[in-house]
Amino acid sequence: MPSLEFSKLFVVTGLALGGVYALSGVGIVVLYRATGVLNLAFGAIGALGAFISWELVNNTGVPDWIAYLACVAVATAVTFTYGVIFGPLLAARDPLVKAIGTLGLALILLGTMSWKWGQIAGLSLPLPTTTRSYTLPNGFGVVNWTQIIGISFGIAVTAGTAVFLRATKLGTAMRALADDREITATLGVPVRRVEAVAWLGSGLMCGISGLLLSNLLGLDIVTLTFFVISALAAALIARLRSLWITLAAAMVIGLVTALLTPFSGDFQTLSDFRTMTPFVLAIVALLWLGRHRTVTVTRTAR
Repeated sequence: MPSLEFSKLFVVTGLALGGVYALSGVGIVVLYRATGVLNLAFGAIGALGAFISWELVNNTGVPDWIAYLACVAVATAVTFTYGVIFGPLLAARDPLVKAIGTLGLALILLGTMSWKWGQIAGLSLPLPTTTRSYTLPNGFGVVNWTQIIGISFGIAVTAGTAVFLRATKLGTAMRALADDREITATLGVPVRRVEAVAWLGSGLMCGISGLLLSNLLGLDIVTLTFFVISALAAALIARLRSLWITLAAAMVIGLVTALLTPFSGDFQTLSDFRTMTPFVLAIVALLWLGRHRTVTVTRTAR
């Protein structure tokens, strides 16, 4: 059993991961509320941007900051292009069909990345923010600027998106689309333009998440592609509605996952299964939230 002092070293890592999961979860929730599409390709798109950034850093002469911007630009362009081309075609389809459409995109990108970079071992994308670090008091270890940015971005994007949806005309249009697409269109709202903005914003969050996670978790194709599971679990706990619950759930998922890491020796199996954390927490939360539901049965008089 790891000691309390040793476990403290993983708190910062958990909060940083939770912040990035929150950033991703907010992107998933906003896109779903505006378009009805559950973007299962979120992680794969961010991973593609991160690998292209690595390619530019290692095999071209461009400055590093341009390579980092390229990660965000590529992810944004792929998401926006997919949304503009396939979004209108999927608009009237069932939610399951929409999700399968993005799953297909994830598999295509996963295969492409495996073909291009799968044979290269030990990839890493160091960020300049990692070199600057600070020692925290009370035995919580060291925090670097990448971790600080991960935590801060998660909170800031959640707060900023909540204000945007409440205080702007475009945000109000997105919330209206979530309630009823047809009525919103009838009222003169440019539905496709609003949806395009939602895809654009989601792609921006894809790129930032991929860039941060490539440093926090490592530049691994499978890990970056399937990190969407943790973000999706946070969004599901919030029932794809509340941004603040998404933030809280993401922080808890990141913390629990990180705190299970030091379990070794007799507890090695527990450490190995820490990737189940998003599923377990999502199931427990959904069962807890649905515990007061009642079913009413009516009888029709003959």
